[in-house]
Amino acid sequence: MPTRIDVLRKDQDTMKIGLPKERKENEYRVAIIPSNVGRLVDAGHDVYVEHDAGKAAGFSDEMYLEKGARILSSEEEVFKTCELIIKVKEILPSEFGLLNDKHILFTYIHSANRRPQTEELLNSKCVAFAYEDVKDQNGRFVLLEPMSRIAGEVGLITGVFYSSTTTGGLGKLVCGTPGVKPMKIVIFGAGNVGVSCARLALGLGAEVVLMDTDIHKLEDILANKLPTVKTCFSNRANVSHEIKDADIVFNCVKWFPGLTILSRDMLELMQPNSLIVDIDAEPGGAIESSQYTTHQDPIFVEKGIRHIGIANLPSSVANTASAALSNATIKYILQIANKGWKAAAQDNEDLKYGLDFVKGYLTFKDTADAFGMELTDKEKVLAMF
Repeated sequence: MPTRIDVLRKDQDTMKIGLPKERKENEYRVAIIPSNVGRLVDAGHDVYVEHDAGKAAGFSDEMYLEKGARILSSEEEVFKTCELIIKVKEILPSEFGLLNDKHILFTYIHSANRRPQTEELLNSKCVAFAYEDVKDQNGRFVLLEPMSRIAGEVGLITGVFYSSTTTGGLGKLVCGTPGVKPMKIVIFGAGNVGVSCARLALGLGAEVVLMDTDIHKLEDILANKLPTVKTCFSNRANVSHEIKDADIVFNCVKWFPGLTILSRDMLELMQPNSLIVDIDAEPGGAIESSQYTTHQDPIFVEKGIRHIGIANLPSSVANTASAALSNATIKYILQIANKGWKAAAQDNEDLKYGLDFVKGYLTFKDTADAFGMELTDKEKVLAMF
């Protein structure tokens, strides 16, 4: 077994890695599971976990202690003690002021949608890597994929459950029964979320129509992934036709300005009491009538159509989702801890894509464009520090 000296660079000190408890409402995940804390400790690093950070996901303080972590009583202590901060969700206003120029942050940031957080990250002069922007040589967003798959699957389960008679839905059995047709499920988007949603729906016996604007993607799915799914090119005419007898419509398309797939007036085409599950959960987005809902209050009704817009579906399966996220991020966390943020970004192009904030400089184009802020080239920033 390698020793602490073996796995660290000769000029690299032990890094103090912090795992705070998530503060966002209805967020039950934890960013590092105990087994991966063990890997960090074995690599020679010190890991500090906030008290009960993993409790909601099924990981006790004792489980972290067994793997060599140390428990701290507050979030403030974690930030004060540690250099590398690992989270699940973005920095909230209640956490503003905790970051400084000694910190490296690794989490989902989505800065182009959150100007106050962007300004805080710039003002703190920390270094921040965004999970959602880490991209491999094939163009895959490798730290989005695990949560995308889970979001599609949990979205499908949620939609089927809230279609039951006891929850006010249409009361149809997803797989039907001899002599009675199964549910018809229409899915917008043939990416990771949509394919995961479709795979589970087909497995349960539903009739599934998968819609997208990319014919080649649909062709590949039919040939190599889901040969029994029905595919349809996504345009207003085809969407209008398919939703008329749909029991559940799932939106799995990430919204961008100007995109509307199902407009508010199209609700009148749908069966009364049918259900829309907006997995993207962007108010007024691809589903024009969409609004945010919560796990506690998941449904609202507009024009007789029931809607679900839960923004963090993976959090409802926090144990599985935490493990999937942690298993995907751990290799990058080890690289940052072992090498330092700069060498890790220079040595790994995947990780460099996720380097969005450096010591007061913004290096992510989408955010710079969204807010009219100055963009600094990543290579230029790496040469500066």
